[in-house]
Amino acid sequence: MDSALIPKGVKRCPLPKFAIGISAVGAVLLWGVFAMLLCWFKGLNQTNMNDYYGFALWIWADLAVIALGGGAFFTGFLKYVVGKDELKNIINYAVLIGFVCYSSALLILAIDIGQPLRGWFIFWHANVHSMLTEVAFCLSCYFGVLTIEYLPLIFENRQVDKVPFFHNLSHNMHEIMAVFAATGAFLSFFHQGSLGGVAGVLFGRPFAERSGLFIWPWTFFLFTWSAAACGPCFTLLITKMTEAITKKKLVKDNVVDLLAKIAGWMLFTYMVAKIADTVYWAMVTTPENGFAIGEFYSNWFYNYWWLAAELGTGAVAAIILVTRAGRHNKFSFVIALISAVICVCLNRWVMVLQVMAVPVMSFDTWALYYPSWQEVATTILPVAYGIILISISYRYLPIFPQEHELNSVE
Repeated sequence: MDSALIPKGVKRCPLPKFAIGISAVGAVLLWGVFAMLLCWFKGLNQTNMNDYYGFALWIWADLAVIALGGGAFFTGFLKYVVGKDELKNIINYAVLIGFVCYSSALLILAIDIGQPLRGWFIFWHANVHSMLTEVAFCLSCYFGVLTIEYLPLIFENRQVDKVPFFHNLSHNMHEIMAVFAATGAFLSFFHQGSLGGVAGVLFGRPFAERSGLFIWPWTFFLFTWSAAACGPCFTLLITKMTEAITKKKLVKDNVVDLLAKIAGWMLFTYMVAKIADTVYWAMVTTPENGFAIGEFYSNWFYNYWWLAAELGTGAVAAIILVTRAGRHNKFSFVIALISAVICVCLNRWVMVLQVMAVPVMSFDTWALYYPSWQEVATTILPVAYGIILISISYRYLPIFPQEHELNSVE
C-alpha cells in the first residue's frame, strides 16, 4: 500500500526505516505538545515571561520562522510575477517550507496568547491602531494563501490524483496560481515590515529606536528586505540537507545557482542598508535620545559581539553568494547559506530580547531573561513538526519535478 502512494519513478527508503525516524522525531513533538498543554491549561505562569519581558523566546522564534519562511513569498514572486520560470523546479519545496514556517508561527502565537479560545478576539475586537493587528491579519491570510498553494501537491499524490474531481481541481488551481503568488507577496511585504515596525516604535525602548520615512521606521523596510534575502537561503539550505540525507540530487545546479545569485544580491544590498542604518543609529539617533552607544553593549552577555556576529555573518554570506566562484564551491556555498540564516536569526534575537534587556533609566540595571523548560519545549515543537511534515511530503508527494530525471531508478 505504501509503495502505491509514492510518486511514480522514484525510490524511497523502506517503510520500517521511515517509521523509526518519524517515531524518534515524534517523541520530541510529544514533549513540545505536553509543554503546550501545560501553558494552555495552567496559564503563562509556566513561562519565565513577566511584565518586563512580555516579548521573549517565543516571539524571537516567531519572528525568526516568519523571516525564514520568506523564501516562499519571494520565490513565488520571482517565479509567477517576475517570470523566472526555472524556479518552477524548487517552488514546490519553497511553498512547503513556507507552509511549515507560517503554520509554526501561528501555533506559537496561539500558545503565546495564553487563552487560545479567545484567539478570535484579534479579528472581532481588532485594535486598528496596532501594527500587531495588521500582522495578525496578514499572517492569517498569507497562511491561507500557502495552504491554497500546498493543496495541489496533495491532490497530485498518485492515489488522490485518480479521483477526477481532485485531478481537475489541481489542474485548475495551477492555472491561477500566479494570482495567489502575487497576493502572497503583497501580504508578506506588509506583515514582514510591520513586525520590524513594532520594534522601531516601541515606547521607552531606546535600543530599538530608529529614524524612518513618514510613520515607518527603517526597521519596517529592513525586516522585509532581510526576509526576502535570507528566506531563499533557508530554502536552499533545507534542499541541500534533504539531498544529503536522501543521497539524491533533487534540483539542477542552474536552478540553485539562479536563486542563490538573486538571494545573494538581495543580501548584499540589505547589508549595505543595514550597516548604513546601524551607523546612523549609533552616531545620530542614539545621542539625540541622550544615550551613548556603549550603554547598549555594557552587559557581559549582550556585548558588541552580537552586533559583530550579525553584520559579519551577513557580509560573509553576501560576498560568497554574489561571486560565481563562491556559489560553485560546495563548501563555501553551504557556509554562505548557514551564515545567512544565522544573520537573520541574530537580527530577530537582538530586536526582541536585547531590546527588552537594555536599561531605560539611569537607575535601571540589565534585565536578563532565562526561558523555562516549557518555553524551550514549545519552541522546539515547530522544528519537530516541520521535520515530520517535510518528511511525509517528500515521501508521498511530487515535490521535486526533476528528481526522476536526475536519479535513474533501477
